[in-house]
Amino acid sequence: MDIEDKIATIRSFSAEIVTEQELRELLEGKEHPVAYDGFEPSGLAGIHFGIMRARNLKKLQSAGVHFKLYLGEYFAYLNNKLEGNIEHIEKTERYFIEVWKAAGIDMKKVEVVKDRELMSEFGYWDRFMKIGKEVSLERVKRAITIMGRAEGESVSAGQIFYPIMQATDVFELDVDICQLGIDQRKANILAREVAQKYKWKVPVIVSHPLLLSLKGMPPDLKTKDESVLMEYKMSKSDPKNSISVHDSFDEIKGKIKNAYCPEKVVAGNPMFDYLDKIILEDKMQEIIIERPEKFGGNINAQGFVELAKIYEAGKLHPMDLKNFVTQELDKKILPIREHFENNKEAKKLYEEVRSYSVTR
Repeated sequence: MDIEDKIATIRSFSAEIVTEQELRELLEGKEHPVAYDGFEPSGLAGIHFGIMRARNLKKLQSAGVHFKLYLGEYFAYLNNKLEGNIEHIEKTERYFIEVWKAAGIDMKKVEVVKDRELMSEFGYWDRFMKIGKEVSLERVKRAITIMGRAEGESVSAGQIFYPIMQATDVFELDVDICQLGIDQRKANILAREVAQKYKWKVPVIVSHPLLLSLKGMPPDLKTKDESVLMEYKMSKSDPKNSISVHDSFDEIKGKIKNAYCPEKVVAGNPMFDYLDKIILEDKMQEIIIERPEKFGGNINAQGFVELAKIYEAGKLHPMDLKNFVTQELDKKILPIREHFENNKEAKKLYEEVRSYSVTR
């Protein structure tokens, strides 16, 4: 894969690249740059983790990128996930890895790093203090949106550490690319600014978009404000409006049936969001939506854009679109669901994690 193909591959799943020129220079100068994504082990996996992020990882690997999976045990503890029960958090991180295995990720080609291991060295906290010295308390408070908290929301003293810890991770992990969600933008920009001041390696930011919840989003909403976007993203804390990698066909069908999907509206419509980020391997993939002849017969579209035009013209009914999305989502989820149903150890792990109390 040449440089242009690598950039196109990374661009294909990105909401924003800061900056694309720096990404180009990185790929030209380093055969296997290092990227990371980090997670709070916090409950059962939704399709945004088990399918979308797994797909992003595969694309990065195809472009020659070495990937680090960063497991944030202390981050989850500070953020009171799973009631701050560290044993439950540790068990859930094992479950997360099992989800990616079931999604087809070769974990032998992924470097797994735990935050407690990284933080055990004095050098981590030395860097943490240097970063904290350069950042105002007001800036840190504005960045708590990376925790899934609203700006201005009351947080504990320990949670104030969170944004600075996340910026510290970038340098202690020694990564070239921060490949996290767009909701983590503030921490990544902070890392870039501090790096420029201290003459550290400046990371490239490759932010992937958030997956919409089944409630959808206003079609005219255009913003990168994390605190606003958080309101509309899929979250396991709202199970009625999110889809789990363990959901049965009937559960998926029931949730999709009640989902936001206005006629002739593509923007903010979760059905098109899932087509783009979960179902279609590329935007030019042929799409065939089967319908009875009495309702106009099958819809054939050469890719996402053509289907969107058909829908906006009112030539495809929302229920036909929902039925198609239900069937295709089930195909994507099926290998993961079956892995946890048929593998004894995986099933036991799933049952344990399912029993934990999920806290925001």
